[in-house]
Amino acid sequence: MKNKIVLIFALVVLFSIKSFSQLKSQNNDIWFHYVGKNMISEKTSFTLEATMRYANGFSEKQQWFIRPSFDYKFTSKFTGSLGFTHYETYSYGDPAMNKITSPENHIWIQGVYTHSIGDFKFIHRLRDENRFVGITKLNITSGDFEIDHYEYRNRVRYMFLANYALTKVDDKTKLFAVAGDEMFLNIGSNAGKTLFNQNRIIAGLGYNINSNHQLQLNYIHQNIWNFSNTIQESNPTVRVSYITNFDWTKKE
Repeated sequence: MKNKIVLIFALVVLFSIKSFSQLKSQNNDIWFHYVGKNMISEKTSFTLEATMRYANGFSEKQQWFIRPSFDYKFTSKFTGSLGFTHYETYSYGDPAMNKITSPENHIWIQGVYTHSIGDFKFIHRLRDENRFVGITKLNITSGDFEIDHYEYRNRVRYMFLANYALTKVDDKTKLFAVAGDEMFLNIGSNAGKTLFNQNRIIAGLGYNINSNHQLQLNYIHQNIWNFSNTIQESNPTVRVSYITNFDWTKKE
């Protein structure tokens, strides 16, 4: 019995130390987001995605990225993609996860499955990201931090979204509601000390201006855990998205 009590006490102490040793911060973010899909044949398309993100209003730059991809429509419900992403993540927040602006490159594959039930449209997206992350090191000579090398990491992302048509014109959706979640999971031999890299709860509204142009306004609650699981961010976020969809195979 004494051994059990000692063991339980030790576990409680270790859990408390781990909980209190993790620093937490909150940043109020604003994201501007663009996605452009361009059909180049009956089944293939080229997509360009880009974003600029700010932390704590517009007082700090958080991150920008550019993300081109080639997509292939296997069926009316399933599309596969192969893409590349370049990130630049700034030093922001208190405490800051990054000492300096840090680059990151991804080569990734993904599958998107879409289906509808009545006025609901469901989207499932699974992406496997091969990440090459810029690692910061202190230069003893200059006393400044610099990117010393790139480290390979692997991450899997799963996103579930549900869209619900609120208004229609000529049986086509105009205003719709959006709700969902996206999980970022660290996997592989260099996965870090936490399974979760990020989690995003998503809710908002979208409006189809016409068949080629769409606007969305979403609230996203973003949680981020750093590689060593010593810092956690909890970020209320507003994202403004402009989405285009052009079919260049059709002649006017």
